[in-house]
Amino acid sequence: MAADYYALLEVAPDASSDDIKRAYRRLARQLHPDTNADPTAEARFKEMALAYEVLSDPDKRERYDRYGPDGVAPSDPFGGGGGGINDIFDAFFGGNSPFGGGGRRGPSGPPRGVDLEVVADLAFEEAVFGARHPVEVRTAVACDTCGASGAKPGTEPITCLECAGAGQVQRVRQSFLGQMVSNSICPRCNGQGQVIRDPCDTCGGEGRTVEERTFTVDIPAGVDTGSTLRLTGRGAAGPRGGANGDLYVHVRARSHDRFTREGVDVHCDLPVSFAQAALGAHIEFSTLDGEEDLVIPRGTPSGKEFRLKGRGVPHLERRLRGDLIVRALVEVPTDLSPAEEELLRQFAEQRGDAVAPEDAGFLSRIRSAFR
Repeated sequence: MAADYYALLEVAPDASSDDIKRAYRRLARQLHPDTNADPTAEARFKEMALAYEVLSDPDKRERYDRYGPDGVAPSDPFGGGGGGINDIFDAFFGGNSPFGGGGRRGPSGPPRGVDLEVVADLAFEEAVFGARHPVEVRTAVACDTCGASGAKPGTEPITCLECAGAGQVQRVRQSFLGQMVSNSICPRCNGQGQVIRDPCDTCGGEGRTVEERTFTVDIPAGVDTGSTLRLTGRGAAGPRGGANGDLYVHVRARSHDRFTREGVDVHCDLPVSFAQAALGAHIEFSTLDGEEDLVIPRGTPSGKEFRLKGRGVPHLERRLRGDLIVRALVEVPTDLSPAEEELLRQFAEQRGDAVAPEDAGFLSRIRSAFR
C-alpha cells in the first residue's frame, strides 16, 4: 500500500503550510535517530522527511494530491532505471550531470577554509632587494584538543542520516523532459556528511579555534606598492579538518628620504655647488648599493642627469636591474661674505656680466621698509 504523506505527518489533507511545518518540527524531534533509541525511528524519520519534502513544496504537493506518491517519484525521462541521459553525462563529464541523480556524486567532506588578506609594510630597500618579512594575521587554526574533528575527545563524528554521509540530498523538479532530479547540500550536516553528537568543549564542534599567527614571507626583489603575493595553504583552516585557504599578502612600500622610484629606475637629486658645477668635481655619492665616485664634468648645468647603469630596481621576471638617475642641482649661495662677493664681482667683470651695484641690496631693503 502506498504511503499516505499526510498520515505520516499526522495532518489533515487540507492542512496549511504552517501546520505542515509545525508537524514536521514536532515529529523530527521525536523521531530523530540521534535522540530516539527505537530501532524503527530511523526508517520512520526518513519517511516523514520525504513526506515533508513533498508537502512543503506547492508544486510537488499538487502533483501528490492529483497522482499520489507516483506523481512525485523520481523518473528517468529516457526510460530505464539507472541508464539514460545521466549515464551519458557520466561518460563525458565524470558524473556532473546537470539533470542530477543516477550519476556518481562528488565526495562529501568539510569545506575549505576562507582566504585571508594582510598588508606587508616594507622599507624602500626591502622592496628593492627583497627580504624575509614577518606578517601577523588573526586566523582559524586546527583545534588541538579534538585534533580538528570537532568531536569531544573519546567520541567521533557520526554519519549524517539525512544524506547517508553523501553530503547531498536529492530534489525533484518538473521540466519539459519530465521529472528531473538535482542534488543540493544537505541542510543537516551542511554538506560534510557527518554530524557531531558530542561537540568538543574547546572549539564547540567547529574543529578549529581562532589565534594570532605570525608568518615569515619571502619578499622577492623588485616588488612595489600594489604587488600581491599568494601563500598557498596559509589561510584559515576549514571546519572539522577542512583544507586551509590561502593567504594573500598585499605589499605597501614606504617612501625614502632621498630616492624615488619610477618602475625599475631610481631617481635622486644631488646638490652641487657653483664652483663644482663650473670647474668639475669628484663627489662621493651614496647609492642603494654603497658609495660611488660620481664624476661631475666641468660646466655642468643645473638639472643635468647622470645615469648609473644597473643601480636601480631588479626586474621581477628578469636578471636585470634598472638604472639610478642622478640629477645635479646647482646651488646658488645666498650668504656671501664680503670677500666672496668681491671675488664674484671680479669674476662677473672678467666675463662682462652685468650685475647689481654693491649697495643694491641695502637700497632694496630701504624701499621695502617704506612700502
